[in-house]
Amino acid sequence: MSIIKLTPQFIATSLTCPPGKVRVEYCDSEVPGLYIAVRDTTPGQGVYYLRWKDQNHKTCHTKLGRTIDIDLADARKAAKQLRAEIALGANPQAEARAAKAVPTVTEFFEDHYLPYAKPRKRSYARDEEMYRLRIKPTFGNFKLNEVTRKQVQLFHNRLLTEGLKPASADHYLKLMRRAWNLAVEWEMLESSPLTRLKLFNPDNRMENYLSPEQLDRLVTVLRIAPPRTVCNVALFLLTTGARLNEALRARWDQIDKANRVWKIPASNSKSKRIRSVPLNDAALEVLSQLDTEGKYDNLFINTKTKKPLVNVHKVWGRLRAQAGMEWLRIHDLRHSYASFLVNSGRTLYEVQKILGHSDAKVTERYAHLSSKTLQDAANTASIIIQGAGSKAA
Repeated sequence: MSIIKLTPQFIATSLTCPPGKVRVEYCDSEVPGLYIAVRDTTPGQGVYYLRWKDQNHKTCHTKLGRTIDIDLADARKAAKQLRAEIALGANPQAEARAAKAVPTVTEFFEDHYLPYAKPRKRSYARDEEMYRLRIKPTFGNFKLNEVTRKQVQLFHNRLLTEGLKPASADHYLKLMRRAWNLAVEWEMLESSPLTRLKLFNPDNRMENYLSPEQLDRLVTVLRIAPPRTVCNVALFLLTTGARLNEALRARWDQIDKANRVWKIPASNSKSKRIRSVPLNDAALEVLSQLDTEGKYDNLFINTKTKKPLVNVHKVWGRLRAQAGMEWLRIHDLRHSYASFLVNSGRTLYEVQKILGHSDAKVTERYAHLSSKTLQDAANTASIIIQGAGSKAA
């Protein structure tokens, strides 16, 4: 180990190992701890290091860069800055080990995120599909802390050019934001670069409502057309405002005919809370037509397999075509039920509770349907005012 004043000239001409040695250190007399390590296998070049002691007085070495990549002035500047940080309590080696320990995106998703999400998210299969199809091929080999905000923004934009709708592209960004936030929560990252990245947020809410004439056509078909099981499912949705998944998983032990209540367990509810759905006369009539009570646990049974019904979309397509309403989605039955309530003068609060919306903002989409009700309410003031004027005359 030689202590000399390093100069650009020395570095350009004298970086060699003495005969018989495989490695030599040239220490800078100007910046304590700064040295160049030269090996006999690479004459003419070396590597800048800073030698320092940690809190336990153990000698440590931090690589600053190769002499062919950075010049002496930059090496001295980096060494001084690092010495200042160490004096304030920084530990470059610990930080380097922590950075090395950060998992790749593939490791994080497959070893941590997906196992965590599987028992907790109903949409787990969708998360796994999005990761497998696009996130892994794009970011899989990057460490979590190597993924940049700009990379994710460009990825988000590129999804549109691949034919995805804005809402679908947003699902990818939401998944990535959630995953990186969990990495922070689990202390695998100090912070997430994906916070506050903007979604496209398209307004793609679409609700189809049945007019009285359309309702008449649809109910006529549902009361007579085969197969009766799917028709009864549709009628049950129309008379309760339930979601399809809730109806298909409904069990007889959840039905209280005496008190006219259907209690949906948290495991079947989208809000993950127990909720009670009032059963009106039309809903009870549908239940009376089912022949599964006392024979099966579930309300709606596949007549061929004798197992709970799991899919109605193919038959539903045929039924709505028969009614002349090919545009009507199965979820529109829930929207129509909500419209019946609002147009009959029920408050949005009542609609929220019956439909099981956890957020009143979701229910507000039906606010425009109450215009007639509001007009009738406004007319009551008109009657009073006109009556007052007639008395004065």
